[in-house]
Amino acid sequence: MKSSLLYAFGAAALASASLLAMPAQAETVLKWAHVYESSEPYHTCAVAASDKLKEATEGRYSIEVFPASSLGKEVDINEGLGLGTVDIIYTGQLFAGRAYGPIAIGGAPYMFRDYDHWDKFRNSDLFAELAAGYEEATGNHITSLTYYGERHATSNKPLNGPEDMNGLKIRVPNAPLYMMFPKAVGANPTPIAFAEVYLALQQGTVDAQENPLPTIQAKKFYEVQSNINLTGHITDALLTIVGGPAWGSMDEADQQALEGVLDETAECATNEIIKAEKELVQWFRDQGVTVNEVDRTPFREATMKLHMGEDATWDQETYDRLQAIE
Repeated sequence: MKSSLLYAFGAAALASASLLAMPAQAETVLKWAHVYESSEPYHTCAVAASDKLKEATEGRYSIEVFPASSLGKEVDINEGLGLGTVDIIYTGQLFAGRAYGPIAIGGAPYMFRDYDHWDKFRNSDLFAELAAGYEEATGNHITSLTYYGERHATSNKPLNGPEDMNGLKIRVPNAPLYMMFPKAVGANPTPIAFAEVYLALQQGTVDAQENPLPTIQAKKFYEVQSNINLTGHITDALLTIVGGPAWGSMDEADQQALEGVLDETAECATNEIIKAEKELVQWFRDQGVTVNEVDRTPFREATMKLHMGEDATWDQETYDRLQAIE
């Protein structure tokens, strides 16, 4: 009898200890990977998203952010979405376009008249349809579009017109549509991974590169390039994409919570980039960099001839609908 009571007491104590050791609900940590620096708004806004998501899902989900290509280069993290090795990424529209061509249209050079045109596109039925097409093709879910800034060409000489770019070896991201602008103006586009651009410029492997002002600052490209030429050839943006395995494992309420938090994050980074763009021209000049205001019309006219050319991954109807957005 005594041994039975001792056994029962011991079993109850063990069960109590086990219950105490078990959390009420295991927290799932979503891995968010990107190729940008930890100082940039894309990263700082994403880090702030973790607490928001934890609160919105009552502790079921949080986010860990991996900056600066620490989980792989752009191509790697895009592949990782479907494999489940990453759960959320920022990626360029042209990289997503490898899996579903039409989604790349927003990343083509001189596709937008100005920021306002781009902003109306991201809130349009057209963008929603393109995002749905991407999801159908890949199983991955696009939640948001974040302003990345106007892309400008940097170099060691002024680029005042297309003729100044003839034969120029310019680094571009490794996606075909990034080559449209250099090809239109007679330059030689050279794909190099983002993490390797500074060294390539420093060693003279390439003569030039192109990126928005905040990225030129964050990556310190101005240290190895004497001129920033305000070509504004792409009004660029980053897609926020949740991998199919992660999205599919969430219930509808948690999906909506994640979508809302990622939209807030996109707004946070967009506002920071707009602010930085306004301030950086003078900042670069203060560093001794030559910032050239250029007439964009000849660059634009040369490039628009290629919009429906061999590199177009969209049809005429999609192109016309985008151009008609007002």
